[in-house]
Amino acid sequence: MESRITSALRLTYHPVAVTWADKEPSDALAFKKGKWGCVMSLFAQAAKGRIAVFSRETFGCWGGGVGLGFGNQYLNVPGGIDAFYHFLSIGNIRRGSNQKIKETFCHFLNNHFLDEFMRGERYLKSPEQVKRFVESLPIIDVPSSFVCFKPLAHVDINKEKPVVVVFVANPDQLSALVILANFGRNNFESVVTPFAAACQAIGIIPYREAESANPRAVVGLIDITARKNVRSVLGNDIFTFAVPLKMFHEMEEHVEESFLRRDVWKYLSG
Repeated sequence: MESRITSALRLTYHPVAVTWADKEPSDALAFKKGKWGCVMSLFAQAAKGRIAVFSRETFGCWGGGVGLGFGNQYLNVPGGIDAFYHFLSIGNIRRGSNQKIKETFCHFLNNHFLDEFMRGERYLKSPEQVKRFVESLPIIDVPSSFVCFKPLAHVDINKEKPVVVVFVANPDQLSALVILANFGRNNFESVVTPFAAACQAIGIIPYREAESANPRAVVGLIDITARKNVRSVLGNDIFTFAVPLKMFHEMEEHVEESFLRRDVWKYLSG
């Protein structure tokens, strides 16, 4: 599947198509069952040309399961969902049954994550705030066995349709994508930057936008934990820009008549 945007923006990395599938693609990267992993690390590989696949047993971490659309996996965090509320905020060190939680995590997570779990990531001020955040998420259970990340160029649009297309953009390219997203719209707030995990910003949040008559694009990789996880592969100056398929086609149609063929963009992209 070709993209005018990719060419006009001179993107370094492949746009990534997020697809739902009932058949697992061959030769795809995947996490092993029961093993921890960051969804965005496999997204980074897809942006470099590989295919990655996830299932309800191989989504890497509980937040990744939620972000990809495999239901409310926060319920399965050791210590229960309340442990997750504390993990994202003030930590679990003051809660009961700490030794049991430590023992559970030590089987498959490193000491850094264990420290984060016990002392808190401090991304929100209180467990109550995290609870409200989780309740605000458009958590769904996708109607497929697998969620796949594929380089857009590898997608045969006659055989499969992406739910979302995700661009990997540096600051100049991100600026251009925001302008292009609003180019043909009467509403000039066609891009959102929510507080969200990086996988949620390419998964369930744009999934929700795909159901809208006028879907919005979602800027992601605001999640600094995910930025740390992909930095060695993609660099330190990139963000994601996720658009539902309908909006992707809309933006593609506007490339030729837009600023992307004018001198300011040629200067910035040169």
